[in-house]
Order: sequence, then C-alpha cells, then structure tokens
Amino acid sequence: MKVNVEIDCTPLEARQFFGLPDVSPMQTAVMEKMQQQVMANIEKVSPESLIQSWFTFDPKVAERFQDMFVTMAGLGGMAKKDK
Repeated sequence: MKVNVEIDCTPLEARQFFGLPDVSPMQTAVMEKMQQQVMANIEKVSPESLIQSWFTFDPKVAERFQDMFVTMAGLGGMAKKDK
C-alpha cells in the first residue's frame, strides 16, 4: 500500500506549522549589513584604485610592466637590439 500526501503551502506556512521561528527579520538585517559592507569596500576594487595601489610604491614598476608586455608580445627582441 502506498499513500502520497501533497501539501501546498508557502515556506513561511510550513515553518509556522512545524513551530519553527520566523527568520525573515534576521535575514533582512544580515543582508542590509552585507550590502553596507560591500558598498563601503566597492571603491577598493575599482580598476583605478587597484592600479594606483600597485604603482604607488615604486615609480619604475610602470616601466617594468611596459617592458614585460612588450616582451610578451614578441617585440622584446627588437627593442633590445636597438639599444
């Protein structure tokens, strides 16, 4: 014998039926806090701020990056012969 019972209810109704607490206020508070933190830190990961933080410690780093890209493009051999 096989018996199937199908219950049509929302998650909130199911939690109330089983006596579980309503966690929606906590979820809302956590999501608001996460959004505030993300918005506060979003400028730290912008391309401009990343490049600025990479190149502030040594002005020659930009020159080294340029040399590296020229070498990767296969033009490094010609640039070195000219010098």
